Amino acid sequence: MRFYACYAFDLDGTLYRGNQPIKGAVNTVFELKNRGAKILYVSNNSSLTNHGYVEKLVTLGFPVDETWVRSSAIAAGEWLRTQSLQTLFVVGEPGLVQTLTLMGLTVINADTKGNVEPLYPSQFHLHADAVVTGICKKNLSYPLLDSAMQHIKLGAKFVATNGDASFPLEGRRFSPGAGATVAFLETCCGVKPHVTGKPRPEILLEGLKNIGICPEDCLMVGDRNDTDIECGITAGCDSALVQTGVDFSSTTATYIIESVENLLT
Repeated sequence: MRFYACYAFDLDGTLYRGNQPIKGAVNTVFELKNRGAKILYVSNNSSLTNHGYVEKLVTLGFPVDETWVRSSAIAAGEWLRTQSLQTLFVVGEPGLVQTLTLMGLTVINADTKGNVEPLYPSQFHLHADAVVTGICKKNLSYPLLDSAMQHIKLGAKFVATNGDASFPLEGRRFSPGAGATVAFLETCCGVKPHVTGKPRPEILLEGLKNIGICPEDCLMVGDRNDTDIECGITAGCDSALVQTGVDFSSTTATYIIESVENLLT
């Protein structure tokens, strides 16, 4: 395997599962950095702010700077601003709400701590420009989904941070991903969302642009064919599928490796 000027890592299922680093991942990232490679962390998980990702990665032992992190929440905010979609109804975690708010967007259905709650269009005559969905574990409810549906039916743009069906945890366990929520709203509204995270290449390409790296000099490393590997291919990067998360085989990845440790061999 050749050495790349930049390594773009997915996080969940690639570098860690839940709060447990995958064996050898911390040392591998440090060694690649010490050899002169740039590092990007490119995650579809919208539940944390960039600062939250920095705190988690530092706690787990990884080298990190906030400028290295590209999340689907950031990608969503960037896209919403290009479309002049300012007023948002969010189905997601406080980290998603806080990210969008820090980017100058207005979330109409969250409290001061970022907790989302139902808010029907008729209440206070508020109507969202867009409904933004991400993984939502803390406050997901039927009324929340119902009110999101009403906003979409009235013309709000349906935006998904990602469509990942599952979420890797410790001990080879999985929990439902953002795709489960997206599928609920897509089914009841009859509308397909605009997805801002992987496999769309912008989430990766913008990160490469910020550090001055060409796509052909970057390796996208992840555990999912339909998001990580497809994103790398579409962006013009080589890709490596690791067998520590969701998928174990690939017909499209440049490399298939057991884990990130194999990047050093």
